[in-house]
Amino acid sequence: MSSDVAIRADKLCKSYHTSAAPVEALRNVSFEVKAGQRVALLGKSGSGKSTLLNLLGGLDRSSSGSLEVAGQSLDRLSSRALSDYRSSDVGMIFQGFNLIASRTAWQNVELPMVFAGRSRRQRRIEAREALEAVGLGDRLDHRPAELSGGESQRVAIARALVNRPKILLADEPTGNLDSATARQVVSVLLDHVKRHGATLILVTHDEELARTSTERIVRLKDGQLID
Repeated sequence: MSSDVAIRADKLCKSYHTSAAPVEALRNVSFEVKAGQRVALLGKSGSGKSTLLNLLGGLDRSSSGSLEVAGQSLDRLSSRALSDYRSSDVGMIFQGFNLIASRTAWQNVELPMVFAGRSRRQRRIEAREALEAVGLGDRLDHRPAELSGGESQRVAIARALVNRPKILLADEPTGNLDSATARQVVSVLLDHVKRHGATLILVTHDEELARTSTERIVRLKDGQLID
């Protein structure tokens, strides 16, 4: 894969087998995303957006076709190599935050570095820096229940960014936030993309957010790509 291409999918398919009948979540999806590009992925519920994001994030494997991300063929990686990819090359942000309730903000942010084998001292320093970068330097020891929705989402963003991933995947990151907090969250994401040259895939239902925050809009309908 060319160094200026961050993502390349070729005839990507994903099927799920149910008791009723197979469900084709993705059907022959092919596209390329350049390194450093900001792409919005739009589509109605059930269109295949989350399925595609899970494949890009290494959380699931395709049924057929090929998928190359950050110079690696994900469909060919071993489970161990796929785990390494998730901990170093990709950062994922979920609408539901997915924070661990019993852990403080800095403990949640340090988790990717634990899997990456960083020392405890290094983890503490970099988690603090990541939280300060999203405006939460005074919330290091707060647990999720003690944070607002916007603060929780910023903790999730800090966690996704702490290893400086090449690929940033954001699944409806502003879906649970008020408009002012949403703008703040998007600003943090775009600042990271600009400073580190990361590639952003933003899943959203918000057409205005897609137009103002990204340079390309890709649509999914019934598991097929409309670019």
